[in-house]
Amino acid sequence: MPKRNDIETILVIGSGPIVIGQACEFDYSGTQACKVLKDEGYRVVLVNSNPATIMTDPAMADRTYVEPITAEFIERVIAREHPDALLPTLGGQTGLNAAVELAESGVLEQHGVEMIGCDLDAIKRGEDRKLFNECMAELGIETARSDYAYRVEDALAIVDQLGYPVVLRPSFTMGGAGGGIAHNEEELRLIVSQGLELSPAGEVLVEESIEGWKEYEMEVMRDKAGNGIIVCSIENLDAMGVHTGDSITVAPAQTLSDVEYQRMRAASLAILEKVGVETGGSNVQFAVNPQNGRMVVIEMNPRVSRSSALASKATGFPIAKAAARLAVGYTLDEIVNDITKATPACFEPSIDYCVVKVPRFAFEKFQGADDVLSTRMKAVGEVMAIGRTFEEALGKAMRSLENGRAGLNADGKCKELLEQDGFDELVGSPTQDRIFYMAEALRRGWGTQRLHDATGIDPWFIDRMRDIVTVEENLRGMSLDRLDAQAFRLLKRMGLSDVQIGHLTGADELEVRARRKQLGIVPAFKTVDTCAAEFPGTTAYHYKTYDVDENEAVPTPGRKSVMILGAGPNRIGQGIEFDYCCVHASYALRDAPGYETIMVNCNPETVSTDYDTSDKLYFEPLTFEDVMDIVDIEQPEGVVVTLGGQTPLKLAAALQEAGVNIMGTKPEAIDLAEDRDRFRAVCDELAIAYPAAGQATTIDQARKVAADIGFPLLVRPSYVLGGRGMGIVYNDGQLERYMAEAAKITPDHPVYLDRFLEGAVELDLDALCDGTETYVGAIMEHIEMAGIHSGDSACCTPPFSLSDAIQAQLRSIARRLALRLGVVGLLNIQFAIKDQVIYMIEANPRASRTVPFASKATGVPLAQAAARIMAGESIADLHLPSDERRLDHFSVKEAVMPFGRFPGADTILGPEMKSTGEVMGIAENFPCAFDKTQLAISYKLPEGGTVFVSVCDRDKRGIVPIARDFVRLGFRIVATEGTSRALRAAGVDCTPVKKISEGAPNVLDMLIAGDIALMINTPFGHATRDDGYELRTEAVKHGVTQITTLAGAQAMAAGLEAMRANGLSAIALQDLPQHPLPLEGGSAR
Repeated sequence: MPKRNDIETILVIGSGPIVIGQACEFDYSGTQACKVLKDEGYRVVLVNSNPATIMTDPAMADRTYVEPITAEFIERVIAREHPDALLPTLGGQTGLNAAVELAESGVLEQHGVEMIGCDLDAIKRGEDRKLFNECMAELGIETARSDYAYRVEDALAIVDQLGYPVVLRPSFTMGGAGGGIAHNEEELRLIVSQGLELSPAGEVLVEESIEGWKEYEMEVMRDKAGNGIIVCSIENLDAMGVHTGDSITVAPAQTLSDVEYQRMRAASLAILEKVGVETGGSNVQFAVNPQNGRMVVIEMNPRVSRSSALASKATGFPIAKAAARLAVGYTLDEIVNDITKATPACFEPSIDYCVVKVPRFAFEKFQGADDVLSTRMKAVGEVMAIGRTFEEALGKAMRSLENGRAGLNADGKCKELLEQDGFDELVGSPTQDRIFYMAEALRRGWGTQRLHDATGIDPWFIDRMRDIVTVEENLRGMSLDRLDAQAFRLLKRMGLSDVQIGHLTGADELEVRARRKQLGIVPAFKTVDTCAAEFPGTTAYHYKTYDVDENEAVPTPGRKSVMILGAGPNRIGQGIEFDYCCVHASYALRDAPGYETIMVNCNPETVSTDYDTSDKLYFEPLTFEDVMDIVDIEQPEGVVVTLGGQTPLKLAAALQEAGVNIMGTKPEAIDLAEDRDRFRAVCDELAIAYPAAGQATTIDQARKVAADIGFPLLVRPSYVLGGRGMGIVYNDGQLERYMAEAAKITPDHPVYLDRFLEGAVELDLDALCDGTETYVGAIMEHIEMAGIHSGDSACCTPPFSLSDAIQAQLRSIARRLALRLGVVGLLNIQFAIKDQVIYMIEANPRASRTVPFASKATGVPLAQAAARIMAGESIADLHLPSDERRLDHFSVKEAVMPFGRFPGADTILGPEMKSTGEVMGIAENFPCAFDKTQLAISYKLPEGGTVFVSVCDRDKRGIVPIARDFVRLGFRIVATEGTSRALRAAGVDCTPVKKISEGAPNVLDMLIAGDIALMINTPFGHATRDDGYELRTEAVKHGVTQITTLAGAQAMAAGLEAMRANGLSAIALQDLPQHPLPLEGGSAR
C-alpha cells in the first residue's frame, strides 16, 4: 500500500537522557525516523529532553521541543502543534511509557491523535507479562512458569510452588531495573521490596529460573499486510542469568542447528502477529535448555530495542528507517533496501561474516558497587567488531574497549588479574573480566568440559577461544624475524593485534608493523552489503579482515578526503556528546568544502556509525594499527582527532610521527595544554591566575606539598578523563589513603595536588579559534560550587550571577590563551571565581561534553564551525553572530546519575565524574529552566510535605536562608540535632529527628514510611561512610529526591517558587534565534 495521505503532522517521542539500559541506540533510531518522515513529506514534531543528541538538532524535525518527557508536557505540545499521529516505538521504554500514559488518560483521543506503528493493546500484550503469557499459551509456545506478586508475602507463596532460584522482574521497568535472581529468602525479600517500588504497576513477576540456559534474540520486522522477516539472529555468549545488555553477543547465532533456527524463526513471526505488532521492528528473546533442547520464549519488546541498533549495524539493514516507513502505510516489498538499491526490504538479510558485541562497564567509578553481572543491566556502553571468523571479530572487539587492553590477554596487562586468590571462583563468576580469566584457564590447561561446567558457556565458543590461546602460546618467546608470511597471516586471522604480537616476541608495535608489511601481510577491506555479496552494494560500509585477499575499498579518484576518528564506546566521562561533534564535522565538511568524509568508529549505538552519515564508514577499533591500515588505503588529506574526546586524542602524536596530517589543533598544542608545567608557564606569561599546586609520587612528597599549600587539596592522577581517581582531601589521614589508592591507577605517573578553592563558583567556556581570531561560543555557570566534576554539575548559560565586567574578562582570557596555545578548532576552558578573582583550572584544546548543549542554547553550531575552521576557513568567513550579544532565554543542563543501578554506591558528587547523561531545560528565567531539568529527570517535583535537612558544619550558616524559603513555600522541616539547633537559633521552625545511629524511631523510619518528600544532606570531606551514606543509598532505593549541595537546594527552592508563580511553558528550539553557517562563499542554509 502507498503511504498515508490522511495524516500531515507526526509527533515523535524520544528516549530522554542516556541512562544505563537505555543509551544512544534510541537516539540513533529516532534520528533515522525523523529523517525518513521528513523525506516522505510529513511535518515532524519531536519531544526529547536530551541536548547531547543529533536527534534534537533544530534541522532534524520541523518543531523540536527539548522538554521533559512527561504526559503533562507532551500534552502541552499536542495542544500547540495539533499532530495527527503519534509514533511511540522509537523512543525506547521512556517513549513507550509516555505514549501509554497519554492513551490511557484519554489525551490522545481528546486531541484526535492516532497512535501509529503499534497500538495500545499490542503494547500491553507485549509489556504486560500476564497478557503475554496468555497469548503464548494460545499459540502453544512455552514460557517459563511464573506468577505475580504484589507484596513480599505473595512472592514467598509462589516460591513454595516453583522452588529456588527464581527470577524477579518488576513490570514496566527498563534494562531489568529492580530485578534480579533470588537464591534464598533473604535475597527474595530485598529484590521484591525494591522491585515493587520501582514498578509503575506495583507488581513483580516471580518466574522459574532458567539460569544457565542458552539465550538467543531474533530481530524481526513486520508490515500491515502480514509480511514478516528476520533481520538478524543474535546469540549470547553468556548463559541466562546475565542481562543481554551485559553479555558478549554474537551475530549471526553460531550454535543453532537449522531445525532449531527455523523453530525460532517461525515462533518469532507468530508471536508478532499474535501480540498485534501491526508494523515495525520488534525483538523476541528465547532460552534453550542445553540438556534437552526445550525452548521457551523469555520476552518480546513491541518496539525498536537496544538489539535493533546492533542488528542494523551488523547487517546494514536500516531497521528504524524501515519501521518509520511501515508505520505510515508502506509494506516491506515497497521499500527499497538502501544498501543494494536493487532489493526490496522483504529480502531477509544474509551475512558472510561474524559480528561480536562486547559491553563496556564503569565499576571503577562506583566504590562499593557489586560488579557481579545479573539480570539488572550495568553496562554503560558497548563496542562491535566485524571479522570473517568469530576469532577475528572477538580479537578486534577486545582491543576496542578503551580499557588499556590490546586483545584477549597476551598483552602484558593481565598480571594483576591473574595473581588474585581464588582463581576457580573468578572463572565461574560472571564479571566484566571473566573472559580474560577464561583465556588464562585455557592457558593453564583447563578442559572444555570443565570450563563449560564453571561458566555455562557453550563448548563451541570455548573451543574457539582455545584456538586463540594456543596460537598465542606457540608464539610466546619466538623472535619476530623467525615469523614468515604464513605464520603472520595465521596470527592476524586469529584476531591478534600488532601490540600482542610485539609483546609475545619482545618487539614493539612499530617493528611488528614494519615486518608485517615487509612480508606483504596487509588486510583486505570488505563491504557490509546485507546480501552476502549476491548483489553489488552501493554503500561504502567496510570492515577489515585477513581472511581474504580481495580488497573492496579504494580511494575515490579525483576527490579530497578527510578522516574523522570517532569516540569509541560510551563510558562515563566520554559519552554521546563527542559522537555528536563527529557527526556534525562530517555534515559540515561534506556540504561546504566538498570533502569526501570517512568515519572510523566501533560503537554500534551511535549516529556516526550509520552508513549514510559520512561518505565512507569503517567499522574498526580506534587503535594506531587499525587507523593506520585505513590511512594506507584511503590516503586522506587530513585526520580529525580533536572531536572524539580522549580516544582519538591519544593517537594524535603517533599518527603525526607516522606522517599523517593532523587537521586543526596540532599535537604540540595539545601537549602544551595537557602538560601541567608547560601550561602553567603559559599562564604566567599571560598573567592568568591559577590555584597553587604541586605534584608528588610518594606520600612524603605529598606531605611536603600539603605543608606548602595548605588543606583542603584537590588530588588527581595525571592524564585521565572524566576525573577518574580524583578526590578532595581535608587532612593528612585522607591524603595518605588517597596516595595509596592512586598508586594503583597510574603507578608510573605522578599525582597532582592543587589548592582546592572551597566555595568558588565554577564555569565552563567553549570557544572557537582559527589561529588569528577567537570566538567565545558560550560561558556556562555551574550551579554547584567548585569540587564537583563539571560533567556532574548542573550549568546555566547565559550565567545567572556574573557581572558583565567578569564575563568580559573571561572572554579576554580565552582569546589570549587560544592564540598562545595555537588552537585551530575548539577549546574548552574551566575557570573558578573566588572573591572576584578568576582562576584558570584547565584548558582542553578539543571538543568538550558541553558543545551540544552550548550549540542548542545559543543557536550556533559550534562543532560544524570547528570542522570548517580545521578545513581552512576563517571565523570571519562563517558570519557568526556577535559573541557579546544578550540572549533573552536561559538554558540549564543537568546531569543524570545511575545510582539506582548500583545499590551500595554512594550518591555524593565529587571531582570524579559519575553521570551517564544529561537533560536540558529552556525558559525565560533561570529558576524555571532549572525546574524543567529536575522534572525531566525525576518526573515530579515535591509540591509540599516534609523536607529532611542534615548538613555538615561548614554549611550550617548557608542552609538557614534556604530552609526559610522552604518553610515559606509551605514545607515542614525536620533536621538532625546539630542542624536543627542552628536552624532554630536563626528562627526557622523545624522538628529535630534522630540519626540512624541514635536508635528508633529515626529519620530512616520516616524515609521508608514515605514521609519525606525531599532530602538535603551535605557530606563532610572525602567518602565518609557514615549515617549520611546509609540515608543517601536508602533514598535511591525509595526514589526520594535528594540534594547533596547547598547550591542545588537553593536552585530547587527558587525553581519551586517561580513555577508556582507563573507555571512552565513548552518552547520549541525553532522559535529561538538560530544561526546556521553559510555554505562556502554563499548565504546561510
